[in-house]
Amino acid sequence: MPTDALPFFVYGTLRTGGGNHAVHLAGRCADVRPAVLDGAALHEGPGFPYAVPDAAPGRRIVGELIAVRPGTYAPVLAALDRLEDCRADGTGEYVRERLTVRTADGGTADAWVYLAGPAVAAHLRTHPALIPSGDWTHR
Repeated sequence: MPTDALPFFVYGTLRTGGGNHAVHLAGRCADVRPAVLDGAALHEGPGFPYAVPDAAPGRRIVGELIAVRPGTYAPVLAALDRLEDCRADGTGEYVRERLTVRTADGGTADAWVYLAGPAVAAHLRTHPALIPSGDWTHR
């Protein structure tokens, strides 16, 4: 697997049991583990969440670290980029960044994380819709 074929940190509808997980990830996962993204806040959008970098103490997002089977990686990545409107020029609804997450076993892992794109993040900074728990399933 190439070095950029990272697992995905998912925190909303792509988590196990979510509607987008069923469509885009079910049957394609090699491993699913609980994980946390520190230094980011979770905001509620219309039916889905946004992750926004946030240095406030204690800010974190609860989610899952999902590794997909190597034979499915390229199509899953393309499908998730389309789903999240992640554009190569960085102007989409989300941007995909390589970030470090904490795993439930105390370790860390680099993962692709879809963060709110520039326009959405700017809006959420001025009109926050914060989910204080940092957990989409407990909002």
